Amino acid sequence: MTILLVFFLLILLSMQGAQKISMASGTETFVSKDSKLYQNFDHLYSNIFGTDSLVVMVEGNDVKSVDIMKAADRLEHQLESTEGVVGITSPASILMKINSRTTGRSKIPETDAEIKEIIDGNPDTFGTLVPDNTHMLIFVTMARSISDDQQKEIIKVAEEAVKFSNFPPSYNLIVTGEPAFMIEMSDAMSTSMGSLLGLAAIFMVIVLSLVFRHVRWKLLPLPIVLIGIVYTFGAMGFLGIPLSMVSMSAFPVLIGLGIDYAIQFHNRIEEELHKEGNKSKAIIATIKHTGPAVLIALTMSALGFFSLFTSTVPMIQDFGKLLSIGIVMCYLAAMFVGVVTVYIFDDVSIKFQSKKGNKEAKPTETNPAYLSSGKPKPSLVEHLLEKLNDFSIKNSVLILGIAILLCVAGMYADESVGVETDTNSFVPQDMPALLDLQHMKDVMGGTDALNLIIKVDDTADPEVLKWIDRFSEHETQRRHIYSASSIVPLVKELNDGTIPDNRDEIEAIYNEIPESQKDQYVYGKNMLLLNFNLGNAAADIKTEGIEELTNIVQKDIQWMQAPPGVSVTITGHSVVLIEIMGALTGGRILMTYLGLFLVLAGLLVVYRDWIKALAAIIPMFIVTGWSGLVMTYMQIDYTPLTATMGALIIGIGCEYSVLMMERYFEEKSHVGDPLQAIHRTIKSNGAALLASGSTVVGGFAALMISPFPIIKDFGTVTVIDIALVLVATFLVFPPLIVLMDTWRDKRRETQALQTKANNVKGADTQ
Repeated sequence: MTILLVFFLLILLSMQGAQKISMASGTETFVSKDSKLYQNFDHLYSNIFGTDSLVVMVEGNDVKSVDIMKAADRLEHQLESTEGVVGITSPASILMKINSRTTGRSKIPETDAEIKEIIDGNPDTFGTLVPDNTHMLIFVTMARSISDDQQKEIIKVAEEAVKFSNFPPSYNLIVTGEPAFMIEMSDAMSTSMGSLLGLAAIFMVIVLSLVFRHVRWKLLPLPIVLIGIVYTFGAMGFLGIPLSMVSMSAFPVLIGLGIDYAIQFHNRIEEELHKEGNKSKAIIATIKHTGPAVLIALTMSALGFFSLFTSTVPMIQDFGKLLSIGIVMCYLAAMFVGVVTVYIFDDVSIKFQSKKGNKEAKPTETNPAYLSSGKPKPSLVEHLLEKLNDFSIKNSVLILGIAILLCVAGMYADESVGVETDTNSFVPQDMPALLDLQHMKDVMGGTDALNLIIKVDDTADPEVLKWIDRFSEHETQRRHIYSASSIVPLVKELNDGTIPDNRDEIEAIYNEIPESQKDQYVYGKNMLLLNFNLGNAAADIKTEGIEELTNIVQKDIQWMQAPPGVSVTITGHSVVLIEIMGALTGGRILMTYLGLFLVLAGLLVVYRDWIKALAAIIPMFIVTGWSGLVMTYMQIDYTPLTATMGALIIGIGCEYSVLMMERYFEEKSHVGDPLQAIHRTIKSNGAALLASGSTVVGGFAALMISPFPIIKDFGTVTVIDIALVLVATFLVFPPLIVLMDTWRDKRRETQALQTKANNVKGADTQ
């Protein structure tokens, strides 16, 4: 009861920690904050020139009209006093400023013709805000320091303001932008995670009811593992590990692994209770044999997951942290709460039987009540596993040969599997916020860009602006660079198409440009921004094309050198995309092989035996090859989630191999013969391992129903791969361990005979 009380208090503490969990979905989930790439993007571009902007998109027959501009002006006045809004860029306010400069009246022109003349006569000023006659964009810039809740409030205020701005009824207004999309995605992620965990629990109840029927209280492992999950949530909050699209998928993995620990302890204590008839001895035997075996399996899993920390993608590192913490929490819950609960339940069961008049209250082999409720005759599952074991042993060479050939084929096929880095493809394609965002990008003609940060001594230096003008004209001649935007076109537009020759004139023109527009390209006195529009480059030329184009621009910067004292840094989302591509393609291979090496090294340290180490790792290495065939056949690209499959297969699969091997050598110590040992292993531990693997499959099956494609694909591949892990455990491991162990026994016998013969020969010689 003391143990249960302590663990109950830990549940309360964990619930406090869980409230500290935050959501993460920005660039920092893909690129390390310590990298130069992130610092260039975040510090130089995002924090200075990048803004979190809501976009109110107006679409109708003709937006270049007095009524539309007056409605836009009313909307702007309603939003400008909203807390958290730092600026609004609207065609209406720019029209008023231009009209004030030419007529002296700071108001919207009286006729549609005047409005049309001003907009058409200043294409660089209005090009983004009024892309065509039927669309107009109003940008609501928010402070970057505000919280998600404040962003939600601003979005709500904007949606309400739209209703009261009196736009003509025939016009459609959409509140969109990256912040609106990110918030709706985060909400959908939170809702989805709760639903997925619930579905995983339901599937596991079904699987446990079908496969784990040979013990009493067959559903008990599920609440035990859920306690471990609660502890993991608490640790996640206290350690500041954010919840992302990748890290949220750690919980089905933990449920699968954790329930395996609970099943192993539950299965063994039931077996010992059946044999011993003494609860104290049964618990001691369970902890003595199962505790170390599961701990070794956990350690090997942790070593497999440790390779995730080598990834340069932060969300994958967080995934590894959660898995490593979670398996420890689930192990502690299974060993303490699980074993103690079975102990208490068994005591209650005996008292209940005693009250019913059963004189033999102790659960022994001669106790009919226990036999009927606890240890039935071999089930159909156990019978099928024994038949499968017999088949694999009789055809060992054929099975191992086919397994290895398929592994080699899978490793070759894996090289042709693509990588998906478009984050928009990771979310439900019918999400309203995504549809609105895509519609806005279609209207604007694509928003992928290369952003060039230009550090200067003086932002009004004519030579610098002339170089930007020449360089922009040169680069826009290249394929896939559709246009360039900077402060230069705005300066030329206000100076009869030329750049002034002295800085004072340029400063005067800067003062005429609306602050909201100037701030997009000029920062202080020493930084300028030049954007190259790439259209929909992520879809059209993919990351390979963007990387090639970036290298070309970089070479052009060296060839068409900027004035002395000027430095140019290329950054932006498109450049970050290239880094993600490299991290996922090269990183996943490193993660897989590092995981194999770490687990092999760990097995050698624990066992100091090459046969045991290789027997545990080889089946899982074979499955990593099979996984390549699965990805190729199903035409599923690698994502930040599926890129972790190699490490997951090793981490999860090695547990089954280790538990099988531990029981095999325990049985061999009793019978001495490898064939008898593997038969006894399958008979005693096979059903429990199948139940564990099946519950893992059941947990991951819930992911296949996720509305998020990235999670759905991960669930699909994982269900198949875990099924293959079970195939390797029951079809590849038995003949492998028997062949290797038999070879070693024969080798030892030969060495012993040789030593004996040498001793006899030496004695005869003497």
